[in-house]
Amino acid sequence: MKDEIKYKADTERVCNNSPTNQEMMSTSDFLSDFSGSVISNIRKQMENLHVCSHREENLCFENAFSLIDLLPINAIESTSSQIPKRKISEANKERRKTTSTSSESNIYSPLTSFITADSELHDIIKDLEDCLMVGLHTCGDLASNTLRIFTSKSEIKGVCSVGCCYHLLSEEFENPHKECIQKKWGFPMCHYLKEERWCCGRNARMSACLALERVTVGQGLPTESLFYRAVLQDIIKDCYGITKCDRHVGKIYSKSSSFLDYVRKSLKKLGLDESKLPEKIIMDYYEKYKPRMNELEAFNMLKVVLAPCIETLILLDRLCYLKEQEDIAWSALVKLFDPVKSPRCYAVIALKKQQ
Repeated sequence: MKDEIKYKADTERVCNNSPTNQEMMSTSDFLSDFSGSVISNIRKQMENLHVCSHREENLCFENAFSLIDLLPINAIESTSSQIPKRKISEANKERRKTTSTSSESNIYSPLTSFITADSELHDIIKDLEDCLMVGLHTCGDLASNTLRIFTSKSEIKGVCSVGCCYHLLSEEFENPHKECIQKKWGFPMCHYLKEERWCCGRNARMSACLALERVTVGQGLPTESLFYRAVLQDIIKDCYGITKCDRHVGKIYSKSSSFLDYVRKSLKKLGLDESKLPEKIIMDYYEKYKPRMNELEAFNMLKVVLAPCIETLILLDRLCYLKEQEDIAWSALVKLFDPVKSPRCYAVIALKKQQ
């Protein structure tokens, strides 16, 4: 306790003697209006903090103002031991309670809506002002549409988009002979690839979803489940004459006790007559292809090795699209996450020029 009291006394002395402290606004001066002037002041304080030693820097910054005090009282979960208890004046408590009950100042408000490139944000967010758009993770075409919305809406000053599910991307040149009224596609986005009429195809986009880093550290591909799925497809093709189907088998492998059980459950889910296939025929297919499981594993490893090339192509297409926009001040691909924990670890980040 003595050490803590001395520590607090030293904190007050250091901050009171700091030249930075004399230029700061008191917390009460900007609690009522957390506006651009406050942001500017915070930036100045952060820039000036280099005059303090590392320990003094933290003390000065914490003592001068607390960003937590600026938030509504319901915006913070105080269950964590990392957030120390602070003495708040009664007036400040009442102010924060009033703020937190006001519908206009809710920091987090969940909303579900189907978003396209043509979505009107003002219909979704009534009081839309200068903001940053963040997507984590934006599935399929949502990643492309996020960037299009960013470039078309003046209120959005920055974007951070981490995409996923490349296999669900729509491609403009995948089916050139098929009539389609869709005008805005998930891929390609930039002028160069559009002029080249570039197409990846579903198999390549499926490969882009694989995780090379996970395989590298020993978290290999589920070879047996892939083998089951490949043999099942051959059975359906030969015995039912079906080469294409809109239905999906899904994650049946983990619920199956054997290959026979897997086939039975899959046929039932696909709406096919399982009584048409006796057990012997199913197991004959299994024994026929079992020696080729190593080939399947080698083929899938090749896909894993090529996966980063395809993913990079898709990400660079999005980056080039942003580079083509005249009002973008800065844009880049930034590696945000550990690829072993989160294989889709690259974010497309951009900031607009200040008007």
